[in-house]
Amino acid sequence: MKKNIGCAIIVVTLAVIIVMGPLGPCQSENKGMTQEELIIFHAGSLSVPFREISALFQKEHPEITIKAEAAGSRSCARKISDLHRECDVMGSADYKVIANLLMPDHADFNIRFALNEMVIAYKDRSLRSDTITTQNWPGILFKEKVLFGRSDRNLDPCGYRTLMVFQLAQNHYGIDGLAERLGKKDKYIRPKETDLLALLEVGEIDYLFIYRSVAVQHGLKMILLPNEINLKSPALADSYRLATVQVTGKKLGESIVRKGEPMVYSVTI
Repeated sequence: MKKNIGCAIIVVTLAVIIVMGPLGPCQSENKGMTQEELIIFHAGSLSVPFREISALFQKEHPEITIKAEAAGSRSCARKISDLHRECDVMGSADYKVIANLLMPDHADFNIRFALNEMVIAYKDRSLRSDTITTQNWPGILFKEKVLFGRSDRNLDPCGYRTLMVFQLAQNHYGIDGLAERLGKKDKYIRPKETDLLALLEVGEIDYLFIYRSVAVQHGLKMILLPNEINLKSPALADSYRLATVQVTGKKLGESIVRKGEPMVYSVTI
């Protein structure tokens, strides 16, 4: 991630909320002072940077209590649009989540602030970790005893991006049926990609499709994927669009089709 740029923009966003006025109804009196709450919903992959940024922000504004909740970006948006929960800042791993699910009813703007890429994370004890490479990973994951995890495509952008990686990999490596075969190994699907980190740590799964930034933050080994399939490069945007995944839409019973594109994070209030 372009962390410095991202941190600067998010700090500015938090400051805008303070300048604009009250943070909402969540206030309490404490020794004659008004204690205000800043409620943040954010992608699981933003947990570490948001925690660091929040600590810096609270040094400047000790009167503000920050309450942050991590979830899949689409799940975060649903808390606002469907459950009508109070929220001041929303940080998404995919700018389209805010554009599709929150604008214009719940948000007026959508600041894009960072890039990322898909990788395959693993541990030394993962099966076939001594032989897996950028070229042979599809064959390794096909093996019956090798287990991998991914997040829910309807709740988390990492979930539908993983399915896009399968489709793009099928074309890149020329392996017929790759996307369908990997898609059927769906025993380990969780609401957000960071929910699978514990399963990887204890050896319940061998591999995990996740963002590079998260793998780095948690000190995981990783297989870097070719730019043709990792959803990283703006120059390959036309190729990424060949991958499509159907996900739930804004209204109950509605669905939308997401097309592959370079991954871009965003934030709004």
